[in-house]
Amino acid sequence: MEWFKNKHIQVLEWPSQTGVVTQSPTVKSVRLGETVYLSCTASKGVDDDLSWYLQKPGQSPQLLFYKISQHGIPARFSGSGSERDFTLTISGVQAEDAAVYYCQSYHSGNVFTQ
Repeated sequence: MEWFKNKHIQVLEWPSQTGVVTQSPTVKSVRLGETVYLSCTASKGVDDDLSWYLQKPGQSPQLLFYKISQHGIPARFSGSGSERDFTLTISGVQAEDAAVYYCQSYHSGNVFTQ
């Protein structure tokens, strides 16, 4: 599993109808078993109307959380936050977690850009 050291978790930023959603860090390199924290900040309060998606190469985005509620995903993924500041936590990262992660405010529509 040494190859995973060179894998990245990438997050992106783009404008939405409710303002700008900013994610950090933009690229995160991790080792298997580590805990990863990905942050998402909305320029305007969105209550809990925030979704997290992941996208693997050659695949469509997959919903992880809708309104901070888990959507049939492994328990190592957890979401928290409200209004402007949100966090996606991946506890005990596994090789299959390497992907691009998106946060999206509820009113921004299903448009993904990279």
